[in-house]
Amino acid sequence: MRNLYDTNAPKKPTNLSLNSDLLAKTRALNINLSATLEQALRKELEQAEAKQWNEENKAAIKAYNNFVEENGCFGDDFREF
Repeated sequence: MRNLYDTNAPKKPTNLSLNSDLLAKTRALNINLSATLEQALRKELEQAEAKQWNEENKAAIKAYNNFVEENGCFGDDFREF
């Protein structure tokens, strides 16, 4: 499986605007903002790329499902379950 992004790329300082109360409460609990944001962005990227892949392959998936519906799945004759 390919990587979503280069995990060895250097860190880059970034300015963000956050809800001040949310920021204060997370800082009070010593929550690592950078690590938390990276995790959230990774999850969003995974979901966005999965959605994009499904859209790009929708026709092929439909064609395969139609083929299986009409012809059965390869190996059906050999299954013992």
